[in-house]
Amino acid sequence: MAKVAPELQYSDEHEWVARDSGDAGSNTVSIGISAVATDALGDIVYVDLPEVGSSVTAGETCGEVESTKSVSDLYAPVTGEVVAVNDDVVSDPALINSDPYGAGWLFKVAVTAEGPLLSAEEYAAKNGGEL
Repeated sequence: MAKVAPELQYSDEHEWVARDSGDAGSNTVSIGISAVATDALGDIVYVDLPEVGSSVTAGETCGEVESTKSVSDLYAPVTGEVVAVNDDVVSDPALINSDPYGAGWLFKVAVTAEGPLLSAEEYAAKNGGEL
C-alpha cells in the first residue's frame, strides 16, 4: 500500500500541498504528486511543469507527467503565482518515484486561493493509501 504523508494536504487529482515552514506568515506552498499516484503511473520518464512567474488556477491543468504506462495531466491544487520549479525532477524525473514527498517535489506557488483539499486521513481513506 502506498504511503500517504500525514503532514500534507491532498487534491482529488493526487497532488500534495506542503506549507513552507520557514516563514510563519508565508503563503508559499510546495506541490508534488502522491506516492499513490506514482505507484499507479509506474516509472516516470518526463515531466512538464509550469514556468516561474506563470499563474496557476486551482483545479486546472498546469503541466503533465509521462510514465512508461501513460501521460497524465498535472492539476494545480491552489491558485497563485509559480515562484520556483524543481529543476532536479525536470532533468531526472525518476526522483518523483523514489522520493515523492521530498526530493521529488515539483513546484512552489505563492497562494492567493486554495482549491478543495483533503486531509491525509481523507485522502488515504479515499485512495487506499497508508498513513
